[in-house]
Amino acid sequence: MPTPLTPEQEARQQIDRMLEEAGWRVQPREQMNRTAARGVAVCEFPTQTGPVDYLLFADGRPIGVVEAKRAGTPLSGVEPQAWRYASSLPDGLRQLAWHDPLPFRYESTGIETFFADDRDPDARSRRVSTFHRPETLVAWASDPPLVGVRTPQGPVGEAGHAYGAATLRSRLRAMPPLAEGTLWPAQVRAIRNLEQSLAEDRPRALIQMATGSGKTYTAVNAIYRLIKYAGAKRVLFMVDRTNLGKQAFNEFAQFTTPDDGRKLSELYAIQHMQSNVLDPAAKVVITTVQRLYSMLSGEPDLPPELEQLPLAEVETILGDQPRAVRYNPHVPMETFDFIVIDECHRSIYSVWRQVLEYFDAYLIGLTATPAKQTFAFFSQNLVMEYTDAQAVIDGVRQRGGTVGLGSQLYADSLGAAGTPHGTYVGMVLHDVSVITSELGGSVPGLPDSASTWLSTWYPDGDPVLRLASAGER
Repeated sequence: MPTPLTPEQEARQQIDRMLEEAGWRVQPREQMNRTAARGVAVCEFPTQTGPVDYLLFADGRPIGVVEAKRAGTPLSGVEPQAWRYASSLPDGLRQLAWHDPLPFRYESTGIETFFADDRDPDARSRRVSTFHRPETLVAWASDPPLVGVRTPQGPVGEAGHAYGAATLRSRLRAMPPLAEGTLWPAQVRAIRNLEQSLAEDRPRALIQMATGSGKTYTAVNAIYRLIKYAGAKRVLFMVDRTNLGKQAFNEFAQFTTPDDGRKLSELYAIQHMQSNVLDPAAKVVITTVQRLYSMLSGEPDLPPELEQLPLAEVETILGDQPRAVRYNPHVPMETFDFIVIDECHRSIYSVWRQVLEYFDAYLIGLTATPAKQTFAFFSQNLVMEYTDAQAVIDGVRQRGGTVGLGSQLYADSLGAAGTPHGTYVGMVLHDVSVITSELGGSVPGLPDSASTWLSTWYPDGDPVLRLASAGER
């Protein structure tokens, strides 16, 4: 009968498996060959302060450390030990290392894992689902320093690296001022508050804005800035079903950038996923959580009907049990830097939670009607609250959501870049509920030009309308 594994051995066995899945070749110290693969993890490597559980080599050069502990060990107390090993390479390896001290450190029990990039401002560990791939750490280690007016202010990282390495978190502290342009005050506040939250390295943020107040337009503006100024590799915009994805794609593609006037689609690749194949060039990816789960599960594709139904109906078909997620090397956890969750069903916080938490990404929620579980999932970090009541006071919404038949309607151009305030939309020949029920098509009862305008700027079928003022009639 084989000897049972000790808790420490069980943890090492699980960590070995996780490293190998993520592209690291695990080697014992006596068989070390640091160039045997793109990424090599050498066990029990001696440092000046004792043996580190795993020393990570990428392209043959030291790049990080892993400190392993038995299940149940509080990892917060392991950070100083991992940092000590990262700072005490043998003299013969210091010149070879990507950085000295080593920038990347992990603490893991095989069940939970924490990661830190000690080049970050106020560096601290964050929870991750597994290990990053070797090529990812190489790309990060190769980031140039920030220079010029965008150099952020603040203390050095805890490992003593010179401040200013162009990590994502450094860049989030160095965002340039927001050009308000066509944004209205609530949208400006939402973007500024979100960027402040990101600069503070808060991993989750919730934006509550009333229906019709331009949530998607706000998100597009914020995402453009995260790509251009924060250097986001890729942003996921997650929707409830495929027709909402089409509408979101149109809004992203038609977005006029405020600095040079070109369309977003002229600058960056935007992908609305119609299959389980991710476009590696895409900067913005639009999809549903059910397709994301299908991709992580290694399925060749997702039946189209599962994206055409609201998420609540999908769960009726598939069941409402939590979805377990396993590692997929084709969709590693670092695939997205930011995930924006647009009005998804509350089950994303229970049934689909592991899909979101698989990724090493900031999570940003957009909603008009948050529930208790919404606040809890986003760690009570409500960065913007713009209620229906305030929208009525501001004239953004008609109280009750309806306007009398025969009323002349004008648009407050909250989502229409370059469209003048007070643009004539048309006369209501049907209840406004007809408009809100039309998802991007023509709107019965309105002139063709007005229908086109509505479907172009408000493809989600929820235009911002108000009664014409006396001076406009």
